Amino acid sequence: MAARVSSLRTLAGGVKAVYENLPLPPAVVAAMAADLVLARLRPMPLPGPRAVHRMAGAGLLVAGVGLNAWALAERRRHSAGPFELERPEELVATGPYALTRHPMYVGWWMLQLGAGTLAGSSWALTLLPAELLVEHRFVLEEEAALAGLFPQSYPEYASKVPRYLGLPRR
Repeated sequence: MAARVSSLRTLAGGVKAVYENLPLPPAVVAAMAADLVLARLRPMPLPGPRAVHRMAGAGLLVAGVGLNAWALAERRRHSAGPFELERPEELVATGPYALTRHPMYVGWWMLQLGAGTLAGSSWALTLLPAELLVEHRFVLEEEAALAGLFPQSYPEYASKVPRYLGLPRR
C-alpha cells in the first residue's frame, strides 16, 4: 500500500512539474469555457456533415498537441539544468521555433479550434478573433522580455521568423 501511495505521489509530482512548464494562457481557458457555455445556451452548429467536423477537429487537436509537445521538447533540449519554460537559458531558434516565434500559442489555438470543431460548434470560430487580440498583448510583452534577455540574437531572429504563422523571411 505504501509503495502505491508513493507511486501516486511521484506521478502527481511529475504531472505538476509538466503543467507548471506548460502554461495554459488564461485567454484560451476563458474562450474554451465561453465556447462550452454558449454552445449549451445558444447552439450555433457548424454547417456541413458531422463526420467532416469530427475529422477536422481531431486533426486540429492532434496538430495542436503535437506542436506544443515539439516546442516543449525543443526548449527542454536547450536547457542545461532544471527545465523552466518561463526562464529561458538561451534563445531557441530551431524546431518549431524556426517556423513561428510562438509555437505554443499557435498550438493552443489549434487545440481550441479543434475542440470546437470536434463538437460541431461555430462558437470557437466566432470567439477566436477576440481571444487572439487579448493574447497578442501578452505576446508583445514576451517578445520585449526576450529582446531584453537576448539583445544580440533576438532582433535578427525576429526579422527572419514570423510571429505566428507564415513563410520565413530570409
